[in-house]
Amino acid sequence: MYAWGVPAGGAGSRHHRRAAASAAPFAEGGRMYGAAGPPARSASAPVVRSSRRPPASGVSFMNNQKQQKPTLSGQRFKTRKRDEKERFDPTQFQDCIIQGLTETGTDLEAVAKFLDASGAKLDYRRYAETLFDILVAGGMLAPGGTLADDMMRTDVCVFAAQEDLETMQAFAQVFNKLIRRYKYLEKGFEDEVKKLLLFLKGFSESERNKLAMLTGVLLANGTLNASILNSLYNENLVKEGVSAAFAVKLFKSWINEKDINAVAASLRKVSMDNRLMELFPANKQSVEHFTKYFTEAGLKELSEYVRNQQTIGARKELQKELQEQMSRGDPFKDIILYVKEEMKKNNIPEPVVIGIVWSSVMSTVEWNKKEELVAEQAIKHLKQYSPLLAAFTTQGQSELTLLLKIQEYCYDNIHFMKAFQKIVVLFYKAEVLSEEPILKWYKDAHVAKGKSVFLEQMKKFVEWLKNAEEESESEAEEGD
Repeated sequence: MYAWGVPAGGAGSRHHRRAAASAAPFAEGGRMYGAAGPPARSASAPVVRSSRRPPASGVSFMNNQKQQKPTLSGQRFKTRKRDEKERFDPTQFQDCIIQGLTETGTDLEAVAKFLDASGAKLDYRRYAETLFDILVAGGMLAPGGTLADDMMRTDVCVFAAQEDLETMQAFAQVFNKLIRRYKYLEKGFEDEVKKLLLFLKGFSESERNKLAMLTGVLLANGTLNASILNSLYNENLVKEGVSAAFAVKLFKSWINEKDINAVAASLRKVSMDNRLMELFPANKQSVEHFTKYFTEAGLKELSEYVRNQQTIGARKELQKELQEQMSRGDPFKDIILYVKEEMKKNNIPEPVVIGIVWSSVMSTVEWNKKEELVAEQAIKHLKQYSPLLAAFTTQGQSELTLLLKIQEYCYDNIHFMKAFQKIVVLFYKAEVLSEEPILKWYKDAHVAKGKSVFLEQMKKFVEWLKNAEEESESEAEEGD
């Protein structure tokens, strides 16, 4: 008797298990077959698809495993000591520096050696601001330039030192050695000085004087760049007169180390040579006020430098405006009035002005490149502008300056080499030039440029002038 398709021998009999093993079914496409395999399919028999999805194969199971994303299970990984970021602690750094400075005392040579050695143990790169605060003020500075009461401080610093140039020069050597040894401190030191200049109101007058002298020495030896002076143009510092007073001490020590020409060159490099008057409030930004203030403070050379700079700027502006007026065709009467006002306003002497007028006149034309035509073009052009030039040759020195300008122009522009004598004769006839300056130029006042060519051109005309002068003198004697 069969129960559930199993022979009467029982599902668990040994005979049944052996027979089942020999006829073990195998799977294909999700179907179970006996040992004989799947039955032969008739060509005409229709294919019946099962609606049940086949179980996932072993390969698919592995793919699913790979696609699973990892999840955090709370496992902790140990961080290496070298990867741990050290906590920012300027107070501990300050304590180490102050302790070392206290042990060295006021011997600045020992201080320099201590700072040199400490750079190998302490993190100067990270605590540069703290380091320089201590060396200048004796401790870490709070915003505004004050020292916190609860912080350690030292007397081995700039602010606690004697207020004299020699002491500040010694401190400058300490900073110089430190920055040469640890080059990466250079930028941090410049930032520190800029900050200190903004804090000037928070310091005493004596502390400001010491800082000014130190800064001047450091500017002179190249440890600092002149761009740090931008901090002095802070509106509040300027308004209260702090910037100007600080600048006096600074420039005195700077010029003491270097001359005014070196100082001027440093200022020019950072485009500050024309900004010095900004040390004063807007209502006092004049050459007269600047000159008076700094001359009385003992800085006459700085006053003269600024006056010259102002004059140069005014001259450039005058030439620019003059060229624009000429290109517009403004009447000579208006141009002459404008130039004379500028001369008076900016204290520009006439010999300087005639040089500017000459350059402006010659720059308004595009000259012919042919030598035989340019002389004729020049005479026609200069004849037109003779009244303008004559207005600024009322002095013998102005006439001589004009002659030298003509000589240099004709030499520098080779097409004008043969036109020199014609231009001089034209100006003589138009009363722009007179006999005496021409004779002086011919005798010993000419320059080397094209000298032999131009003297040869002028030879006959000069002889004529001498004869005319002699005739005039003899006529005058006969009249007497």
